[in-house]
Amino acid sequence: MLSNGDINSEIMDYGQIKIADEVVGIIAGLAATEVKGVAGMSGGLAGGIAEMLGRKNLSKGVKVEVGERETAIDLYIIVEYGIKIPEVAWEIQEGVKNAVETMTGLNVVEVNINIQGVNIEKESKEEDLQLQQSSSRLK
Repeated sequence: MLSNGDINSEIMDYGQIKIADEVVGIIAGLAATEVKGVAGMSGGLAGGIAEMLGRKNLSKGVKVEVGERETAIDLYIIVEYGIKIPEVAWEIQEGVKNAVETMTGLNVVEVNINIQGVNIEKESKEEDLQLQQSSSRLK
């Protein structure tokens, strides 16, 4: 089995391979959303409201810096209510590191997790439904 150093030197014999930041971001976003307890990715705070993003735009909520052989990743996550945040964050770090290193051959030097919000949508939807039903009875 070749080490990362062997892979990089072999690649140089045939030409250069550049992996776009967005590709690393998509891999990291997919790996993060596969972890149980992650409600979604946050595109950042706009007017104090975190925008929930689905699978269509996986590089949102992910900031990456890619060098020749290393990458650093920042993830902006919304978690489900009731989960243990430190445990989920650790699982995200492990999953993202493994996925990016396996798929790209880059050495992941850090995966920073930024919790941007807590999803309590299930309860809110149930309350909204109950309000709609009670208001329709009043008419």
